[in-house]
Amino acid sequence: MKATIERATLLRCLSHVQSVVERRNTIPILSNVLIDASADGAVRIMATDLDLQVVESMAAVSVETPGALTVSAHLLFDIARKLPEGSQVGLEAADNRLTVKAGRSRFQLPTLPRDDFPVIVEGDLPTSFELPARVLAELIDKTRFAISTEETRYYLNGIFLHVSDDGQPLLKAAATDGHRLARYTLARPEGAEGMPDVIVPRKAVGELRKLLDEALDSNVEIDLSASKIRFTLGGEGGVVLTSKLIDGTFPDYSRVIPTGNDKLLKLDPKSFFEGVDRVATIATEKTRAVKMGLEQDRVVLSVTSPDNGTAAEEVPAAYSAEGFEIGFNANYLKDILHQIEGDSVELHLADPGAPTLIRQDDKSPALYVLMPMRV
Repeated sequence: MKATIERATLLRCLSHVQSVVERRNTIPILSNVLIDASADGAVRIMATDLDLQVVESMAAVSVETPGALTVSAHLLFDIARKLPEGSQVGLEAADNRLTVKAGRSRFQLPTLPRDDFPVIVEGDLPTSFELPARVLAELIDKTRFAISTEETRYYLNGIFLHVSDDGQPLLKAAATDGHRLARYTLARPEGAEGMPDVIVPRKAVGELRKLLDEALDSNVEIDLSASKIRFTLGGEGGVVLTSKLIDGTFPDYSRVIPTGNDKLLKLDPKSFFEGVDRVATIATEKTRAVKMGLEQDRVVLSVTSPDNGTAAEEVPAAYSAEGFEIGFNANYLKDILHQIEGDSVELHLADPGAPTLIRQDDKSPALYVLMPMRV
């Protein structure tokens, strides 16, 4: 293989694929990226961790000799990052080595044969639809903070995508860790009817979100089966991310969404967030709870810590039901408030022991449920 590529092109492409590669690998070839140069001047770069695979094509300045090899992903990325701006990078393979040349720099890196590089076999992906990249990015942002990190409940380690007919055909995304739930709803895209329920793993969600930042004005093609999902960004010659799905059953989360919470509290999310953040300053690991005292047209936020003393702050609010006290994990509450973009947030409450429904308003596509804490 012998090819020349613009440094900026190579660097952008490597930055997309190298983050899939785990830093520590027991299988040496999984530390590598596959570089495949074809005679038509296109160079394909692929990385995988056996569960997730990213492939990107880029245009080379020239391909003198087509060929393919695998080389250390992080090493090549670090080299490309440090090469002078505007330079052209020559890649030449011979005798299990890749020579990288740019300007006066020259590196020789060990390679491994391309035939040993594992590729995820996608199989048949019968469901196929498109979503605007902005919508997909918002869907991820509004739900992924609630993904569980507990490996024992592996079926909660991702975003649950499913279609439903609640009067109208919808596509729903949900994530929960047992303490809080985030759900995002949108009209079902054409082609998604009959789609199987799938759980997209946390790492795939993170990698996809990074790629979406550079493609916000385009559409993303989504193809899936019950075991795999493929996201194609930027059309022909773009980035293709393929992931295995979590093999498990997501719990029936609709049962925890309260429907009869009759006490309505309305606040400004920004001042509410800042108030919670301030009083939580004295909270310790043991006392992460912030207590909310609900009174006529105001909420009193307070934290009591045996080590650090007490803190209290009053936040103006619209509230006319009977007063009571309820406690929440301060960080979970802030995570949810961080997602509210308008100038008002609604909390639908029942009693100190019941889950609370939080949303911007009844037209908002995002909805949150937060379990209270004893305080």
